[in-house]
Amino acid sequence: MAERDDPGIIGRRVQQLRTERGLTQKQLAEPAYTPAYVSTLEAGRVRPSEEALRHIAERLGVAYEELATGRPARLATDLRLRLTDAQRTLATGEAEIAAEQYTALLAEAESHGLEAECAAALLGLGECALDTGDLTTARERFEQSEKRLADAPLPVRVPALRGRAVSHYLAGELRYACYLLESAIDELNRGGLHDPDALLLLYSAVIAPYMDMGAHARAAQAAEFALALAPQVGDPALLARMHRSVARTMIAEGRMAEADASLGKAAELYRQLQIRTELANCHWMRGYLYAQNGDLERAESELREAQAMHSAQRAALYTSQVAVELADVLHRRGKSDEAATLLHGVLGDLSSERGAVHSAGAHRLLGIIAEDGRDTETAEEHYVRALSLLERAGAAGDLADLCRLLGDLLRRTGRIDAALDAYRTGLGHRTAPGTTTLGPAPAHPPL
Repeated sequence: MAERDDPGIIGRRVQQLRTERGLTQKQLAEPAYTPAYVSTLEAGRVRPSEEALRHIAERLGVAYEELATGRPARLATDLRLRLTDAQRTLATGEAEIAAEQYTALLAEAESHGLEAECAAALLGLGECALDTGDLTTARERFEQSEKRLADAPLPVRVPALRGRAVSHYLAGELRYACYLLESAIDELNRGGLHDPDALLLLYSAVIAPYMDMGAHARAAQAAEFALALAPQVGDPALLARMHRSVARTMIAEGRMAEADASLGKAAELYRQLQIRTELANCHWMRGYLYAQNGDLERAESELREAQAMHSAQRAALYTSQVAVELADVLHRRGKSDEAATLLHGVLGDLSSERGAVHSAGAHRLLGIIAEDGRDTETAEEHYVRALSLLERAGAAGDLADLCRLLGDLLRRTGRIDAALDAYRTGLGHRTAPGTTTLGPAPAHPPL
């Protein structure tokens, strides 16, 4: 039987609607029921059958759903359409306006007890908070969305779980982000809950934390599985996100042309879908690709475009992260003063709890610039700060290089024992490609 209120509430609702329409109990009951039955129903002493409620709803001129639940007809459908509108608003980069829409929709869905719509609104609020860089709020909203869907199958809960993992990742909690994503992948694959959309979302999301942790083999495997799942997925936004994520593993493997092609596919899909935040991220990744390939002029152009787009959308955290990579390109182009000014301008927006890997990157680059200017004391301070941030985040991918920089600086200033300690620390993080202490790799999807 469909969801409905208890008999007492339904009875009072029937009585109120009957009185408003000026009908007697006899008129409402005819021809199928008796006035006594209507009287008993209005008193809440009988649980009406669906057939009886449909008869009474027709006599009262209201929808069955409205009589049974108190919700206006088509309310859930209307809410879902408005949730889609809020999603479009967020896609255009108007995160603050989208948050206002989602907040209103959440209140409306809660007032009518629509749990699925409440979960969707909370998911949207989490995505808005991610875009504005409010990672604590993002995590809370994703957790609340998951709780609303506690009884739903795992594939339904995956978007909220992925959002929670991304908020932990951006906060510098790389290992925990991997744990959340790997656990969900395992549960889907081992439990026979093969859902291509859910798996593609998870494999795409786990690539970035794997790369930052130096687990390149696992990142490459996740990319391989994502590409294999792609033909089974129809959502173009999901496919675009996959192409953008997979490009990072291709860059690491030196497959620059393939990475550029993958980013081109992602960017074209995002343009068609008018998803500006993700399109900005494609410019960001393209800038990174060109920087890795030594094409610094194109890298600067792409990164400036990404920074301008994120800044226009008030995506503060992403703007600051792009600025760090732009500063690296500027430094390599001989514009060290401009790079240092840019880095000092964003350091206040980055921390161990907010963009930890990029915060470390900023300190590392400021250390290099200080060392170029023969200010070894300032350089050492920045290197030590960066080392602390990377160790806390577990970003083994960058730790070894930083320890080498610090060790070289200490050796040049005559502190041989301290330099050896720095080198040893770096060697401890130079594990074989793809080996981590994460435990067994996730189960393979049944492709």
